[in-house]
Amino acid sequence: MDLCVIEGDGIGHEVVPAAVRVLKVVAPDVIIRKADAGWDTFLNVGNPLPYDTLHLAMECSAVLFGAAASPSYPVDGYYVPVVRLRRELKTYAMLRPTRYLPVPTARPGVDLLVVRESTEDLYIGHEHTEDDGRMGISEKVITREATENVAHKAFQLAIKNGRQKVTIVHKASVLLQTDGLFRRVALEVAQNYPEIKVEELLVDTAAYWMVKDPTRFDIILTPNLYGDILSDMAAAWGGGLGLAPSLSVGEGVALAEPVHGCAPDIAGKGVANPTASIMAIAMLLRHHWDRQEAANRVESAIRGALESGYHTADIHPDGAMSTDDFTEQVCKGL
Repeated sequence: MDLCVIEGDGIGHEVVPAAVRVLKVVAPDVIIRKADAGWDTFLNVGNPLPYDTLHLAMECSAVLFGAAASPSYPVDGYYVPVVRLRRELKTYAMLRPTRYLPVPTARPGVDLLVVRESTEDLYIGHEHTEDDGRMGISEKVITREATENVAHKAFQLAIKNGRQKVTIVHKASVLLQTDGLFRRVALEVAQNYPEIKVEELLVDTAAYWMVKDPTRFDIILTPNLYGDILSDMAAAWGGGLGLAPSLSVGEGVALAEPVHGCAPDIAGKGVANPTASIMAIAMLLRHHWDRQEAANRVESAIRGALESGYHTADIHPDGAMSTDDFTEQVCKGL
């Protein structure tokens, strides 16, 4: 059981080792194989996702990625490495769960899963400028194959986990050829799963309901960009991005990651919340390695630590623990 571990930048160097520490308790047979990617890697070697890292990720078929810094302006030769990694591994479905956890900002009753296509849409990176830089153009790509793959995954997860409803989210009222294709194919796939209730919402309406009443959602099926935004909105109801994990899955491959950024303002201070990374490990255990008991143990240990009042500063400044101390409490709970 090999795991390619990429810490990335910033707090990735703190939260990823914490997650690996937990993983080794419940899966001592795991073999950790480290690799580099991110902004610092780009500055050092001129490539944010070196070939050796990509090759190792493909060889292991399981990856834990921390966080990568990305400037908000074009840098020649730089691209977001984790987005490229998802495409290279063909992890067509990103799973973003939001469940109530015992922290002050979480909302009881929320238990939803965003299933987001993660290899195309506007995130393919086909961008250019025209008119001497006065016009920026980005290409949005939706394909039948990718939509079929992610739609089948969403409905299969609904059946496997006893969920009742899949909400297809799109903007087909305006984007007739791209979101329109996503909508049509998703509804076609839905016909193969008559036991699951299906509804559809325009993305702006879905955003309204995510704010007004997130408990109305069970599984959301949506293209890449909308899924990115809606799942981050949902994370607010689960206690914040510091507690939000994700897992991108394909055929025999999986990429686990916390959804927060590299947080340069707190990097190196030992105060980052490792919960998202640890929960991402639980998702890897559950959905990729099929170790259900180990996944349950990790999730129970996180919940137990939070219920006992152990937390990092992002949850509440009073009584806040360091990254290492919180991880130790989780390990004790195991």
